[in-house]
Amino acid sequence: MLEDKDLVSIQQARILAENAAHAQAKLALFEQKKLNQIITAIASALLPHLDYLAKLSHEETDFGAIEDKKIKNKFAAKNVLDAILPIHCVGVIDENEKNKIAKIGVPIGVIAAFCPVTSPVSTTIYKTLIAIKAGNAIVFSLHPRAKKSMQAVLDIIIKAAVDAGLPEGAISYLTVIDKKGAFELMNCPAVKLIMITGIPNLREAAKQSGKLLIYGGAANSLVFIERSANIKKAVQDIIQSKNFDFGIVTSAEQSVVVDTQIASEVEAEFKRNGAYFLSQEECEVLEKIFFHVDGRPKKDAIGKSPQYLAKRGGFTIPENTKLLIAKLAHVSRSSMFSKELLAPVVAYYLEDDWQHACEKCLELLIVERNAHALVIHSNDVNIIKEFALKKPVGRLLVNTSSTFGCIGMTTNLFPALTLGSMTVGAGIATDNISPLNLVYTRMVGYETKAMPQTAQTQNVSNESNAQQIQHIVHDILEQFFR
Repeated sequence: MLEDKDLVSIQQARILAENAAHAQAKLALFEQKKLNQIITAIASALLPHLDYLAKLSHEETDFGAIEDKKIKNKFAAKNVLDAILPIHCVGVIDENEKNKIAKIGVPIGVIAAFCPVTSPVSTTIYKTLIAIKAGNAIVFSLHPRAKKSMQAVLDIIIKAAVDAGLPEGAISYLTVIDKKGAFELMNCPAVKLIMITGIPNLREAAKQSGKLLIYGGAANSLVFIERSANIKKAVQDIIQSKNFDFGIVTSAEQSVVVDTQIASEVEAEFKRNGAYFLSQEECEVLEKIFFHVDGRPKKDAIGKSPQYLAKRGGFTIPENTKLLIAKLAHVSRSSMFSKELLAPVVAYYLEDDWQHACEKCLELLIVERNAHALVIHSNDVNIIKEFALKKPVGRLLVNTSSTFGCIGMTTNLFPALTLGSMTVGAGIATDNISPLNLVYTRMVGYETKAMPQTAQTQNVSNESNAQQIQHIVHDILEQFFR
């Protein structure tokens, strides 16, 4: 008997969402200590399999580098766990005895989760840990190009979680993959929040569902190397950051703005560290490799090495090349270098001073409306402060790499693989998403001050006094004539 795949996926979405709601009702009664035990069991079960899962996701997606995926997987299973264990986010999370105020963390409920093909394993681990930590159930819609690796990691997670006492159905995934099932999952009444990372074509459907939305999508991160910077460190940070997993981490640098006064030194340092400056003709070739004529990105250029890209473009680069750099004079909406490139390629601009660099950064942030992050390499405190105060970005990083700084690996930002951005209407948060983004905070306030005497309460008080006087007079007269 033939089955309609879309109808089956719709029905499965409804069943999993309802099962998740029943499981979450039980989960909501768990104390933080029990939730911590469950997420610890999940992470422990994953550790022996992280290398295999990195290899599996690379084979399935053909994106990035296996060794870098191992690092991301370990970051999700270990660094994220270490960061969230001390957090108290359900039950009584804060009490102020002096002010007679308490805060109660209440789980949001059922979360519908969507992970990117570029980082399917690490993002799945991360979302599961923060969801369960906050007492929520989570249902995944598998990415069609990463279904094997997502299913493999989720099977390990679910077994470990259930063995540790998690109610069955609190973590699940759609086994029938169809876009109608994904849309149905978003719209199921049981689902209270949608969390999407790196899938822009789902954002509009998620917004139309009317549900709470956390969206971490395309980025246009950029970096400014100011004249007081440690040039050697700045260049090494940029190359290591953009070459990591061959540029598929969305927080990686997309554009580099350099102070003209140090331009020759910066360029020489880039070349010494494995960067290759493209000619105009090579830039035009790359544009055809990355984008269709109508501007749509080509998927087969994502997460590929500089050597692969050069070979496809028919030009030769040194074997040790780690980064391709396109020198540009102007920012243009029609140029591919003004868009997000999930590859080890950056645009490169020169500006005479930090004020002009400031304007260039604003232009770059606005052109794609993805004000994700800005990195400034500088030792001038006043300039750093100017950038921090005036740049419309979700996060400003100082003297570090964008890839690792944004996710909290080289900074004290919360370790996260879903980063909210300041893209208009994209979601409810611009910060690094933590378990605290996945709970409501219920405020409890005790009376500490007397109610003010309003005109109405004054009238009530006067009437009460008059009645009391009448009663007293009545009692006296009654005793007198007895």
